Amino acid sequence: MSLAGTTGILEGVDRGPVVVPRRRPRRRSYLPYALLAPSLLFLGLFTYLPVVRVIVESLYDHPHGTGAVTATFVGLGNYTKVLADPAFRQAALNNLVYALGTLIPTLALALAFALAVQRSSRFSAVLRTVFFFPSLVPLVAAASLFFFIFLPGIGLLDYYLAKIGVSGPNWLGDSDIALWSVIGLTVWKNAGYYMLFYIAGLQNIPRDTIEAALIDGANAWQRLRYVILPALLPTTSFVVVIALINLLTSVDHVIVLTRGGPSNATNLLLYYIFQAAHENFEIGKAAAATLLSVVVLLAISLASMRIMSRGSHHEA
Repeated sequence: MSLAGTTGILEGVDRGPVVVPRRRPRRRSYLPYALLAPSLLFLGLFTYLPVVRVIVESLYDHPHGTGAVTATFVGLGNYTKVLADPAFRQAALNNLVYALGTLIPTLALALAFALAVQRSSRFSAVLRTVFFFPSLVPLVAAASLFFFIFLPGIGLLDYYLAKIGVSGPNWLGDSDIALWSVIGLTVWKNAGYYMLFYIAGLQNIPRDTIEAALIDGANAWQRLRYVILPALLPTTSFVVVIALINLLTSVDHVIVLTRGGPSNATNLLLYYIFQAAHENFEIGKAAAATLLSVVVLLAISLASMRIMSRGSHHEA
């Protein structure tokens, strides 16, 4: 039979109506939304609502800390006042020096501690406990401890310096040294905490990569520079973000040790905001300084996250 005849027979067959099965309408479940509702409510009340309020407060001027009734809308006037304030510029410069002076030695010590205790042994477990112990001490307690260490003449640091015939400076009273004393306290407290992240990062490095470098004749410094550090780039980016947030939101040690002095040498941004809001009653100015600080921190965090993402793609 030819193809044309077959086609004619098929065309003559009555196939009948085509029945398309109906899909059952999906029942929309509201149970997940009901379970998430309390968390979303508290997140909105205690996270996003305060952010919105700070944004609104930064656009108003409250004379001598008065309420919202006598507030005057000034637009970006508070931002102009903050940027023109020499105390704010000094606090921003101090924060920059404080961040760089704290981050670099803290990350270097944290990596050195992690490399020293990455192998599982009883001695490494003891060292991990010793290195991690300062991070368990509250910041106020650590500042009180270092206050007695930094006492001029009779402090613990000057006592041991006198043993070798060195006269210590006024660690907290000299404007050239006070900020570095605060940096020393911060490094001592945070290095052990960031060590934990580097230990986790070192455990994720494939052993085959390090063994291949050993076979190629790479020494310890070359393995660290060309194998370990590139592999730890996502970890370092994450630690930098965490460290910057910690540095910007910690001011207890400054209040205990120096209260921003001497001559605003240790006045950080958060302490400047505290003074503007609670001592000078300049609520709008404090809100504007808060938003400027958050914007800078957000930009640095996004850049670090980008580096972290690139490092992850590089590892993949």
